[in-house]
Amino acid sequence: VQVMRMEEGLDTGPVLLSETVEIRADDTVASLHDRLALIGAQLLPRFLSALERGVLVETPQAATGVAYAEKIKPAEARIDWRRPATEVDRHIRGLSPFPGAWFEANGERVKAMLSKVGAGSGAPGEILQADDRLVIACGEGAVELLKVQRAGKGVQDGAAFLRGYPLAKGDRL
Repeated sequence: VQVMRMEEGLDTGPVLLSETVEIRADDTVASLHDRLALIGAQLLPRFLSALERGVLVETPQAATGVAYAEKIKPAEARIDWRRPATEVDRHIRGLSPFPGAWFEANGERVKAMLSKVGAGSGAPGEILQADDRLVIACGEGAVELLKVQRAGKGVQDGAAFLRGYPLAKGDRL
């Protein structure tokens, strides 16, 4: 989290105050956003106090290694089950809640809103468990989908989704 002086360029001004934040293994975009907002709000009184006392030190930002993050395209949000389970899990968490990582099941797009690395192995995209848990094989390992969302529907946990959606062990996504 940073407080920086505004300049004409995008995020190019010197850093005036910063705090390092750990990204946890179970973070989603939403949980990280909320934590960063709280920490940012806590930095403001420290910033104002340092500004008033005249003790701020401006640290220039690096000019190399800077990249502009393009808007995520829908095709980039599609889950690639051939990737290792840890990468699939991070992909899902990194896009939750928006724009949302997605997969196709029975011709319908379904968003994966929350996941964890699960147990098992099989062909990428193969449903390994579809009873009280929804576990999908990846290129290495498996991912359990904890929360999913069908188009036009609310977010459901994996078990509730399976009670109303025709998926079975052995199906492929």
